[in-house]
Amino acid sequence: MGIFAKIKAGLQKTQQKLVHEIKRIITLSPKLSSTSLGDIEAALMGADLGTAMSQQIVAEVKRSYETQGRGGEDVLTIARREVVRVFEGNQPELHKESSGVTVLSIVGVNGTGKTTTTAKLAHFLKERGQTSVIAACDTFRAAAIEQLKLWGQRLDVPVIAAAYGADAASVGHDAVSAARSRSVDYLIVDTAGRLHTKHNLMQELQKLHRVLGKQAPGAPHEVLLVLDGSTGMNALNQAREFHKAVPLTGLVITKLDGTSKGGMVVAIRKELGLPVKFIGVGEQADDLQPFDAEQFASALFEDS
Repeated sequence: MGIFAKIKAGLQKTQQKLVHEIKRIITLSPKLSSTSLGDIEAALMGADLGTAMSQQIVAEVKRSYETQGRGGEDVLTIARREVVRVFEGNQPELHKESSGVTVLSIVGVNGTGKTTTTAKLAHFLKERGQTSVIAACDTFRAAAIEQLKLWGQRLDVPVIAAAYGADAASVGHDAVSAARSRSVDYLIVDTAGRLHTKHNLMQELQKLHRVLGKQAPGAPHEVLLVLDGSTGMNALNQAREFHKAVPLTGLVITKLDGTSKGGMVVAIRKELGLPVKFIGVGEQADDLQPFDAEQFASALFEDS
């Protein structure tokens, strides 16, 4: 299955609900009254595109219909274009240091798919001919360490780990040394899941990042927040709080398959301006795809 087909399939639930509702509104009110425009805005917000983005799309729809009438662009075409506009300047490419190891820190709340994303990133890099080492810095969860070790065996990627309950910063310190000694391109650090409201846990994450920075200048070079696409607008609150505690360089949106809330990707970009690096549309190792705004917007508003 091609990349666009994977994204389209993953967003199918969001797309079906959204497109069906918009077409229903237009059919009932072909002249697009203020009531029907309000209904379109509600449909967009129902897919978690957020208030600001939904209002932007509706304003453009209204302007188009006032100037061109029914012969102009349809609502779905306008919506696609406005979503693409929001992602102008989005840089999905991972940073790469000119020399030495590039450190990626994978952060987020519990249950978003951080550990799986860490492994999928290692697979993605391997497919591109780049090497990596994984640091199992989620020492709060024994299952996370075992899970990464299994992924490491499967992908033939070294995993640096310590015992359950070990100091995460110590593991990170050792992992940088191991990555350097192996001369790999990337060190991918799987951090423990933590609620964005828990100040002490955020301080532990900051400590880990300080240790990484002492070992490798500028590290972590990327801080990627993993968000569960099915949580909708709650993900925006997570992004806000993590960004305050540890400045984020990008987002990875997982579990977009099977949710009708895929618009949250757009809402977060609209408010915080953070790059969306990858989206996850399945369970397989290659189901983590670099984000492409054109493909995403097309999959979201495709008239099927």
